[in-house]
Amino acid sequence: MNDHPIRSGTWRMLAAMALSGTIGALVVESGQPPLVVVLFRCAIGGAALLAWLAWTRGWRPLTWRAIAWLLLGGAALVANWLCLFSAYRFTPISVATVVYHTQPFMLLLLAAALGTERLDGRRLPWLALAMAGVLLSSGLGADGLDGASWSGVALAAAAAALYAVATIATQKLQHLPSAQIAALQMGLGVVLLAPVAWPFTWPAGAVALGALATLGLVHTAFMYTLMYAAFQRLPASSLAMLSFVYPAVALLVDLAWFGAWPQPLQWLGMGLILAAVLAHKRAGAAAAAAPRAAASTGIGRAA
Repeated sequence: MNDHPIRSGTWRMLAAMALSGTIGALVVESGQPPLVVVLFRCAIGGAALLAWLAWTRGWRPLTWRAIAWLLLGGAALVANWLCLFSAYRFTPISVATVVYHTQPFMLLLLAAALGTERLDGRRLPWLALAMAGVLLSSGLGADGLDGASWSGVALAAAAAALYAVATIATQKLQHLPSAQIAALQMGLGVVLLAPVAWPFTWPAGAVALGALATLGLVHTAFMYTLMYAAFQRLPASSLAMLSFVYPAVALLVDLAWFGAWPQPLQWLGMGLILAAVLAHKRAGAAAAAAPRAAASTGIGRAA
C-alpha cells in the first residue's frame, strides 16, 4: 500500500518530463514572442482544465493558506516560463536546457533550507552523475558562448530557480486536485500577462496556431495535471532525479525535428542520465526496504 503513491507518482513524472522535452521545439515553431506564447498557453490550458473540473465536479473549496501557496506557485510558474522561453531567443535550446536543469539541485537545496526534506547523501552521487550526463548531452561549450548567449544562460538559470519555488509551493497543496491547482495558476497567468501581451501581434497561420494549441492542451492542461499529481506523491529527491529525463528527450527531439544528430559524447550523456535515474530508483527502493527488514528482524527476536 505504501508503495502505490510512489509508483503512480513516478510514471506521472516520467510522462510529464517526456512531454516537456518537446516544448522547446513547439515554442520555436510557433514563431511568437515569449509573452504571447505563455499567455496562450495559460488561456488554452486553463480553460481546458476548468472544463474538466466542471465535467467531473472535482472542484474543492479553498482555504486562505491554499490561496497564498497558489498565488506564490502560479507567479513562480509563469515567470519561469517567461524566462525559459526568452532564453531560447538568445541561446540554443540544448544550452538553455542544460542550464535549466540545474533546477534539481536548486529544488533539493530549497527543500533542505525550508526544512521540508533532509538531504540524502546516498543519492547525491546519482544526481551528480545525471548532471554530468546533461552537460555531455547538451554539447555546452563546444563552440563557446557570446554575450547574447550568456544572457540566455542567465535567463535559463533564473527559470530553474523559479521552477524550484513552484514545485515546493505545489507540494504544500496536498488536499487539492492537481487539475484545480494548475487551472488556478493558469488563470493567474492570464490576469498577469494579458495587459502586457496585448500590444504584440497576435498569431496567424496554421503552424503558429497549431503549436500554441498543442502547448495549451497537451503541454499544459494534460502535462501539468500529471506533473502536479507527481509533485504531491513524490519527495523532492525523486522529483529532482526524474526531471533529468527532460533534457534527454529534448536532445532526441532536436534529432527528429531539426536533424541535429548527436555526437558520441551526447549519446554517452543520455546513457549516463538513464543509468543515474535507474540507480537512484534502486537506491530509493533499498532505503524503503531497510526499515521493513529491520522491523521484521525485531519482531522475530521478540517472538
